Amino acid sequence: MKKSAIITLALSASLLSACSNTSASSSKTKQVLNWFSAGEISTMDPALSNDVYGGEQLDATMEGLVRLGNNSKILPGIAKSWKESKDGMTWTFNLRKNAKWSNGEALTAKDFVYAWRRQVNPKTASTQSNKYSGIKNADAIVASKKPVPSLGIKAVGKYKLVVTLERKIPYFQLLLAGSAFAPQNQKFIEKAGKKYGTAAKYTLSDGPFVMKGWTGSNLTWKLVKNKYYWDKKNVKLTKINFSVQKSQSTSYNLYQVGKLDMTTLSASQSKSLKNQKGWQIKKSNRTQYLMYNFKTDKNLRNVNLRGAIAAAINKESLAKTLNLADIAATSLTPSGITDPVTGKEFSKEVVTKQTKAIQSGTKAQAKAYYKKALKELGKKQITIKLLGDDTDDAKKATEFIQSALESTLGMKVEVTNMPFKNRFAREEAGDFDVILDGWSGDYTDPNTFLEMFQKTNVNNYGSWENAAYNKAMETSKTTTSSKKRWSALVKAEHILLTQQGVTPLYYSNTATLINPKVKNITLKGAGLAYNFKGAYISK
Repeated sequence: MKKSAIITLALSASLLSACSNTSASSSKTKQVLNWFSAGEISTMDPALSNDVYGGEQLDATMEGLVRLGNNSKILPGIAKSWKESKDGMTWTFNLRKNAKWSNGEALTAKDFVYAWRRQVNPKTASTQSNKYSGIKNADAIVASKKPVPSLGIKAVGKYKLVVTLERKIPYFQLLLAGSAFAPQNQKFIEKAGKKYGTAAKYTLSDGPFVMKGWTGSNLTWKLVKNKYYWDKKNVKLTKINFSVQKSQSTSYNLYQVGKLDMTTLSASQSKSLKNQKGWQIKKSNRTQYLMYNFKTDKNLRNVNLRGAIAAAINKESLAKTLNLADIAATSLTPSGITDPVTGKEFSKEVVTKQTKAIQSGTKAQAKAYYKKALKELGKKQITIKLLGDDTDDAKKATEFIQSALESTLGMKVEVTNMPFKNRFAREEAGDFDVILDGWSGDYTDPNTFLEMFQKTNVNNYGSWENAAYNKAMETSKTTTSSKKRWSALVKAEHILLTQQGVTPLYYSNTATLINPKVKNITLKGAGLAYNFKGAYISK
């Protein structure tokens, strides 16, 4: 999930421990949480959402076949049980008979069939369709080579679902926990038409909470407890008030006066507050990077120019400028993802002397790359346009990058910062040269980062293309050998780094203050979003 969230690999059992008697501690306390989002919601349509801000709301309001608990533990969701065939190619899910939509309608297997077919239907133009790769006929359907009904999903009666794969998917159950695989109500969507997901009244939930008050452009809304949720007895919060806060000083001031129960912290704030009760580090499976547009700016197609940009940016200094928890990136795939067979750290396997010379290069190396680029391009100076969000962190990052490139290389950098919703719209339209971007992995596997930059992936907004990279990624998806799959993924990322298809900047972790009275709040799966289902306010 992007931008996202947009969004842990080494999570503790919970960010804030729960008391032994949840009901007793919370029954007499007002169960209203005040939270914030760092950016605007672009959509609440699970087929079109591709950012952490909307993703967090979808995680709280939608539920798929399974849920993710601490450390990505698979928990029952709408499916109360399931069975995998011996060859791993067929999955059978038994659904709950008491699952309902937030309008009171029964939720059945046909809602999953409709949702999944809608996701892969080329007419939907889903940003999530790539995640279905490996499910029978999904790729062919997305490519308009096979009919939508041929997708490998079948409802057997009202409460049984059978899914057929083309190949074993190591992270299949992790995928199912995401909103991209949540059910959708055909009747509701067809009635809403193009308005579906554009405002709270055009959304329908099957998860713990229901969205209220979001008009599609406003900066405040709320999530209220879903009275039809099958497990409502274990949902303690009655309401979560959300507001968009882009300034860390503003959110901290609101936290201080009790109007917010959580605030993120800048590097300077974190230094002075890290001993305060409620200080936490949110570890996220997320990397921030520079994405280049290979269509709009011919100069950026030059590998030495991209190498010069990468080497000129001191990743260590950038990370320290933004947040005490951020870590300088040496790879696209963040630290913490390990080979399930050997236990080796993926991000360390892809680093070589060649990638270090680019990612952690000196000013002298940066200048050498730039000199080569200018000669090859027949230029005396290069000007680039850098686009970023208007949050505090994004502004600091774009200012840092601008200063580094201008002072080290003599390059001219024109910076534009704008609201996330507008910035993301430009990204999707390909209306940028260089963009400060990021990706939050949907699951703890290198594929969630690397598949984005395959030629046909919907998230490859910069249109980077490399034949050897595409071949390595296809090998990783088709081989039946775990060893060969891992080696292919390592090869793919090495190609990406040496070519600087994108320039990884830092692994994004966040220092936060959370009201000590907020209990049992955890991070969902890979650290994309907070899990509010079991949270409560203590006395």
